[in-house]
Amino acid sequence: MSTSLTLTTSDRPDGARVLAAVGEIDMSNASAFADALAEAVRPDGEPLVVDLTKVEYLDSAGLAALFPHAGRIALIAGPLLEPLLTISGLADLTTVRSA
Repeated sequence: MSTSLTLTTSDRPDGARVLAAVGEIDMSNASAFADALAEAVRPDGEPLVVDLTKVEYLDSAGLAALFPHAGRIALIAGPLLEPLLTISGLADLTTVRSA
């Protein structure tokens, strides 16, 4: 059974592309998250902003989906996920902003 996850990609007026995730990211839906990241990232443009402020749970499968794109993304995370992103080492590879 898949965990509830909603993924929405949009472009801000300043031209930045945003992938917003709502729900939980775990092994049941991490491949959909990885696919959305791969589709939304701009290889030669501005970093993709990944908004994780409404993600209630992120497991190792979700983290694994983020690492290949670390050089082309910027993360926005709430207080629940910030420590996880730091401990995992992802915060050393990409920008992590507080919500």
